[in-house]
Amino acid sequence: MTSTSPLPGLARFNALEESAARAALHEACASTTWAGHLLAARPYATAEDLYATSDAAMVHLTAADLDEAMAGHPPIGRPRPGDPASAREQRGMAGASETLRAQMLELNLAYQERFGHVFLICATGRTGEQMRDAVRERLGNPPEREREIVRAELGKINRIRLARLVGDDRDDREGRPTP
Repeated sequence: MTSTSPLPGLARFNALEESAARAALHEACASTTWAGHLLAARPYATAEDLYATSDAAMVHLTAADLDEAMAGHPPIGRPRPGDPASAREQRGMAGASETLRAQMLELNLAYQERFGHVFLICATGRTGEQMRDAVRERLGNPPEREREIVRAELGKINRIRLARLVGDDRDDREGRPTP
C-alpha cells in the first residue's frame, strides 16, 4: 500500500528541491552564507545533525553576514504584520502596557543608534520586562562584546526555527530542541 501522507519534517526538508530548501532556510535566518552551509551538508541523518551544522555555520559568519541575518528581524515589540514566527517569538510583548511598549521603542532606538543594527535577543519564553531589562543591560556593552552576544542569540533563534521547520518543536527556552 502506498502512502500519500507527507514525509516527516527532516525527511521532507532533505527531499526539497534546492530552491525550496533555500527559501525555507531563509525564513529561519536571512543570512545567505548560513543557508549555504546548511544546504551543502544535506541530507541530514538527524535533527541534531542539522542543529550542529547551524551552530558551526554561525561561528563562520562575517560581520556582513550577521548584518544580513539581523536585517531579517523586526524590532522587539513590533513583530512584522502577517509574520507568525516573529509574533510567536515576541509573545512576551503581546500584553505589555503602553508604558513598557514606549520604553522598548525608546530603548530599541537607542540600541540601534549605538550599534547600528536592531536589538536581537532570543525572545521565546521571555517577558516584556525581561527583554526591556536585557536591552538596558546590553546598551553598556562594547561593540565587539555585543556582536558576539548577537551571534549567540541568533544561534538560539535559528535552532528554534529549524526545530519548527523539521517538526521538532519541543524546544526549550534557550533555543535548544529537547532530546
